[in-house]
Amino acid sequence: QVQLQESGGGSVQAGGSLRLSCEASYTTGCMGWFRQSPGKEREGVAIINRVVDSTIYADPVKGRFTISQDNAKHKNIVYLKMNSLKSEDTALYYCAAGGRRAGICAIEDSWFEYWGQGTQVTVSS
Repeated sequence: QVQLQESGGGSVQAGGSLRLSCEASYTTGCMGWFRQSPGKEREGVAIINRVVDSTIYADPVKGRFTISQDNAKHKNIVYLKMNSLKSEDTALYYCAAGGRRAGICAIEDSWFEYWGQGTQVTVSS
């Protein structure tokens, strides 16, 4: 069982920045961030294939958010740097982890087996 611990959420004004962190208790090939706003389905934000260090972003966050990993030995941490935040970015952000399939990761809920508790991001306009 992989445990995930998120941190870094908070409240910020539109145009501001936040950085989320997620530490996993065990190494997995795929890690990512998803978010859910009240009344909406959970959606993918960004994922990273930790083996080849490739990333995928959802269209609404491209150019504003950056997912990265800590490459230090024995570290299982991914970050989500969020710039130019908008009110529509307000959501509960979940860290997720799972294995690669045929070497790839996909920005889909079903790809990920393990989920964190979520960290709230609130952007005020």
